[in-house]
Amino acid sequence: MSRRTFIKSAAVAGLAAGFPGDLSVLGADLKGKPESRTAFIYSDKYLGHLLSDNHPESPKRLEAIIGRLKESGLYDELTEITPEARDVSEWIGRVHSEKHCTIVEKQARSPSICRLAVSGALSAVDAVCGGKSKNAFCALRPPGHHAANAGEYGFCFFNNVAIAAKFAKEKYGMRKILIVDWDFHHGNGTEWAFYEDPGVLFFSTHKLEAFPFTGSPDRKGRGDGYGFNINVPLPSGADDKAIIGAFEEKLLPEAEKFKPDLVLISAGFDCRKDDLLGDFKVTDEGISRLTGMIMHIAATHSGSRIVSLLEGGYNTEGLALAVESHVTALHNIS
Repeated sequence: MSRRTFIKSAAVAGLAAGFPGDLSVLGADLKGKPESRTAFIYSDKYLGHLLSDNHPESPKRLEAIIGRLKESGLYDELTEITPEARDVSEWIGRVHSEKHCTIVEKQARSPSICRLAVSGALSAVDAVCGGKSKNAFCALRPPGHHAANAGEYGFCFFNNVAIAAKFAKEKYGMRKILIVDWDFHHGNGTEWAFYEDPGVLFFSTHKLEAFPFTGSPDRKGRGDGYGFNINVPLPSGADDKAIIGAFEEKLLPEAEKFKPDLVLISAGFDCRKDDLLGDFKVTDEGISRLTGMIMHIAATHSGSRIVSLLEGGYNTEGLALAVESHVTALHNIS
């Protein structure tokens, strides 16, 4: 069995886990016509973002991803979108304060690339919500899910996924948005952005004892947003069984009640085994199954609309393999 076939079968298993009936009913949403292939958002300019010498969040991460996708042949099957350096300040301002933006301009060696990452996220929303692609993966950096209103935090400057959610709501009328964050580290910035918002269901699996030491299951939202923030901490060594179980037990029933119009993924691949900054043991097959489960949610409620954005993942070889598994599942389920 080829790696591509193996990955696809794992994702189908993920679909089956979330859908007890006949999978053929999902076919109309999951069969990718040429004009609706998975969009792949990337710019060589993302390689110009540097934090410091030998920093784990380095250009080598994207170089490894692009190299792996080209080697496998998957790259040529995707619809590549190169984001433009457009003015995204209005949308950044929907999430971050003016003070935060001023701090970022001073902190970042390359603030223009930080803004280009936001542009990439918005380009993905345009492609998916505008009906040009069934789903999208954003190979962008810097990542974003730790960014709140205090400048750079956890390698993040602007919260790409939160800004994308605001953009999708306002430009495309996506009233209810599900954000799934499977990064090893809790997406504290995303939780902060939507803690009182009943229109965004935020679901996160992570290690509670790891940076940023947030993500307690007791934090369920505030005011109208109570119940729309779901934290599921996992222990050291959490494997496929543990994280898939969390999705089955906690995510699927809540998503069924919520019925999202759009699904966003904070795709942090530091949950994968052998990562430099994480100690979970999730395999590439596990990543495929998680992707399949999210595709079930999107096919059932969201017209198959998914935008996935790169967050963590610091073992470059493992990151590249995990992204291949994830994007193969997004692209090839039929």
